Amino acid sequence: MAKRRLGRSDMEIEPLVLGTNVIGGTIDEPASFGVLDAFLAEGFNAIDTADGYTKGNSETIIGNWLQARGNRDKVLIFTKIGGSNPSGQRDNSAKWIAEGVENSLRRLKTDYIDLYQTHFPDGHTPQEETLGAYDRLVKAGKVRVIGASNFDTTLLREALDVSASKGLPRYETLQNEYNLYDRAKFEEVQDL
Repeated sequence: MAKRRLGRSDMEIEPLVLGTNVIGGTIDEPASFGVLDAFLAEGFNAIDTADGYTKGNSETIIGNWLQARGNRDKVLIFTKIGGSNPSGQRDNSAKWIAEGVENSLRRLKTDYIDLYQTHFPDGHTPQEETLGAYDRLVKAGKVRVIGASNFDTTLLREALDVSASKGLPRYETLQNEYNLYDRAKFEEVQDL
């Protein structure tokens, strides 16, 4: 398989990423280990999760797997923040990002996240605050690069403009819904 560069970063991934929103939910830890082992055995290397997938259980099981297999150097870990804070609200504030990254790192049993993504826009936190929080995490070595999820063209353009004008990290990836039936919103963002 031909690897692809992840945004403008130095990371390369195979053409498929394993989504793990069912790990710790509809499949238990032993079955999850089997899926993760099989994925890696087929030559793939990127695993996508989120702090909110199965209330953090997805990250916990992936962390247990990484620790049991001793394979952190062979896997790229993508996770997300901002889907829901402890009060159940979408939250991309610097305070929640600083707290959330520590929770994710603990659950994942690692000291860095390869791709840390804003899961959803929250409708109230300024982009500069969110990107500033990511800047601190990148400089601290806790996050390699950042990405966005569920952003429309207007929000993504705004974020890219703030990154460029303020010298803050740039969203290197976009993870939005895309299928044969519902393509328009995703395809219009691709022009950015």
